[in-house]
Amino acid sequence: MAATGVRIELRGIVKRFGPVQVLHGVDLAFEPGRVYGLLGENGAGKSTLMKILAGYERPSEGTLQVNGRAVRFDGPRAAEAEGIVLIHQEFNLAEDLTVAQNIFLGHEKKRRGLWLDDGAMRATTRRVLDDVGLSKVHPDTRVRDLIVAERQLVEIAKALSRHARVLIMDEPTATLTPGETGRLFGLVARLQAEGVTIVFISHKLDEVERITEEVIVMRDGRLVAQQATATLTRAQMANLMVGRELADLYPPRAEVPADAPVLLSVRALSVPGWAQDVSFEVRAGEVFGFAGLVGAGRTELFEGLLGLRERSAQAVQVAGRELLPRSPREAADAGLTYLSEDRKGRGLHVRFGLRENLTLMALQKHARPWLQPASETAALAQAVRDFGIRTGSLDVPAGSLSGGNQQKLALAKVLHPDPRVVVLDEPTRGVDIGAKRDIYALIQRLAASGRAVVVISSELMELIGLCHRVAVMRSGRLQATLSAADLNEQELIAHATGTH
Repeated sequence: MAATGVRIELRGIVKRFGPVQVLHGVDLAFEPGRVYGLLGENGAGKSTLMKILAGYERPSEGTLQVNGRAVRFDGPRAAEAEGIVLIHQEFNLAEDLTVAQNIFLGHEKKRRGLWLDDGAMRATTRRVLDDVGLSKVHPDTRVRDLIVAERQLVEIAKALSRHARVLIMDEPTATLTPGETGRLFGLVARLQAEGVTIVFISHKLDEVERITEEVIVMRDGRLVAQQATATLTRAQMANLMVGRELADLYPPRAEVPADAPVLLSVRALSVPGWAQDVSFEVRAGEVFGFAGLVGAGRTELFEGLLGLRERSAQAVQVAGRELLPRSPREAADAGLTYLSEDRKGRGLHVRFGLRENLTLMALQKHARPWLQPASETAALAQAVRDFGIRTGSLDVPAGSLSGGNQQKLALAKVLHPDPRVVVLDEPTRGVDIGAKRDIYALIQRLAASGRAVVVISSELMELIGLCHRVAVMRSGRLQATLSAADLNEQELIAHATGTH
């Protein structure tokens, strides 16, 4: 861990990607031992600015100073040598390697300068895993065997092993439980006491309010505010981010008629090791939520339903048709589609273009009989308008979009086949507050159009604000199903933790 802090200055930072300018002369200073909240809508430029600070991108113009000394990084290794480490929002782990191998990848410890010192690397890995609350994970565990929340904590542990003096956390709590988040914040306090500067990028304004001392707000590639956190309410933070007053986040719920048809019926669905005998129904026009702690089995339940995991069931019906899909393709053909919580790994092909991603699940719509690029391009242009996808060009890879715009593209992709039942797993993970409002409005429009919508979310207020009913899972079993009238945080937490 760091023993001394550093002062960072960014002066006149400009960044262009071809003809598109994404940063416009940003001036910032970060003092040692302070916790900064960096806010902005998706596409505001905050991640690009931090990638410049951490050596992943070079500025088109402007200078970077460390303790008054001008530096120019030729890559992240050079930034790490100055103690500047970035924890990415999207995981940057090699799934087939062990946790210890990932933590020391490119920084291996050696004996006599020749042989890998596996014992020393395991010992350090054990220490940093304990620091982030992963005491039950063995250093030799393969990353592919970890759940999403554990991978996030491994990313944080990897950063700690680099002895960071400036630690940039991009949406670090997006997949964590409240308990894991609390442990992470305890670690932040300890690092701060040791003089480490923390830059905390988050769309969870309650967390920004809780742990930061200063708030920095960016909009459209420009710095629009930097002031003490205590002087701003959450509403004021949100308004600074979007440049306008924000109305209520959650649109009103439409009533679900008592005789609305059941579009998804599941009886006694089991996924070995994850879920046991889960039964539920979702009607046309209904938004049905799934709550539970990380590891409760919610995602794995639906991966089983889609044929991505071994499973068994007494009966499954989609729009009145008996079906236990063998693959997501078969499910989509039957009118059931699923948006994965892992948009980079399973939701999008980030090296493909926007057009190819959008139409991949519904190519038959654009084949007469040969694939018609013009038809695909027209569909993409419509999706960009309908979903508010911010892109300088339609002819770019999906990976060039900001995280929130990737999420909007992933939503457009799974809705392009026009499904009857839509399952959305963490649909607003890593999405700014303005984009959240857009997605919430979209979910209500889907329900109002007669579709059945399932929302799996770790954000309790999201479930309370959106859903007609919420099922709560704990340890792979369905504990309770609560109606809108009974939804509150206390009830959901009590059922999720088994204290009810």
